[in-house]
Amino acid sequence: LAGCTLFITGASRGIGKAIALKAAKDGANIVIAAKTAEPHPTLPGTIYTAAEEIEAAGGKALPCIVNVREEQQIISAVEKAVKTFGGIDILVNNASAISLTGTLETATKKVNLMMDVNVRGTYLTSKACLPHLRKSKNPHILNLSPPMNLNPMWFKNHCAYTISKYGMSMCVLGMAEEFRGEVAVNALWPKTAIHTAAMDMLGGAGIEKQCRKTDILADAAYCILTKPKTFTGNFIIDEVLLREEGVKDFDVYAIAPVIFLIGAAQEEKKLSGSQQEGADGAKVKTESAAAEPSGPVAETFRVIRGAVTEEYVRSTQGVFQFELSGDGGGTWHIDLKTKNGSAGFGKPPVAADVVMSMSSADFVKMFTGKLKPTLAFMSGKLRIKGNMALAIKLEKLLSQLNSKL
Repeated sequence: LAGCTLFITGASRGIGKAIALKAAKDGANIVIAAKTAEPHPTLPGTIYTAAEEIEAAGGKALPCIVNVREEQQIISAVEKAVKTFGGIDILVNNASAISLTGTLETATKKVNLMMDVNVRGTYLTSKACLPHLRKSKNPHILNLSPPMNLNPMWFKNHCAYTISKYGMSMCVLGMAEEFRGEVAVNALWPKTAIHTAAMDMLGGAGIEKQCRKTDILADAAYCILTKPKTFTGNFIIDEVLLREEGVKDFDVYAIAPVIFLIGAAQEEKKLSGSQQEGADGAKVKTESAAAEPSGPVAETFRVIRGAVTEEYVRSTQGVFQFELSGDGGGTWHIDLKTKNGSAGFGKPPVAADVVMSMSSADFVKMFTGKLKPTLAFMSGKLRIKGNMALAIKLEKLLSQLNSKL
């Protein structure tokens, strides 16, 4: 990629910056099209710190303040890129907004943000760059978006987010065909969760143990962007491509066990036949309340009961109901709202703020630190109804319980 000019949205941190640094090692020119000009209170990096890293790696950097929701900012950055480097060879549509919430829990402003950044931003940035890409010898557009699979399981937990990411994928479908022979247009998506600042915010401390480094996407992107423009219209999974390219050691990427793939070929197993869907969400046939079942689930709740304190109740103020399928399943609860709190078999003493549905085996993994709730939710193993903020609070409690479970 020596001498090539890459226009990368959201390149001030995370995946975008990783792709930029990989190209910079070849001596590429990088246009950092991102909106963080001043240090963010919680997120690392600005367009200027990214520029310093890119130049230290051997590339040339052009930091541009770009919010992809603002068309004029996109156009101005494209014009500045062409004036500075003489053209644009590669566009990476990496900027993205995420809210993994259900339809009723997703605020309108979040819907607007995801549609504006993910779909509209990708479309408008592609539109602005295409006239210049067509002049390049080996032009590419690469969207960080998933293969499309219309199985409802990929929509039901976060409908708006999936629609917005599939919108990016539809840009690949349409533009690859529209500009076939002129510009390569492809999509790249990770097989597992990737450790970024956004993932830290979603999953909390310790989430990186179940993620891979951004390097795996940077390496996969490099493979795509160095192919001829005849390589187009593909929906690529990072690990699959790298295996085809001869990579055998994936430990260097900090392998994660949880699949995070919208459109995975292998579908998640459906919950057991005892579980039935009702108008008010997923429900499991409940056993008699006469005796608490034995086994790993019961033992987990025994430990939770012993760990519940007044401080947990005071700081959480939430009631959690668990609908579990499989061995030791049924309805269970953790009450961190009333009096001294409680946990055990059966429905909670007051209405639940959050209802979580999953298999008993995954529940035990989640409460012993072997499965992060965020990743369980994203992969469809965990379904959540109710207050998402409280669900996140529960995850923080889990991290404190792991040592006891």
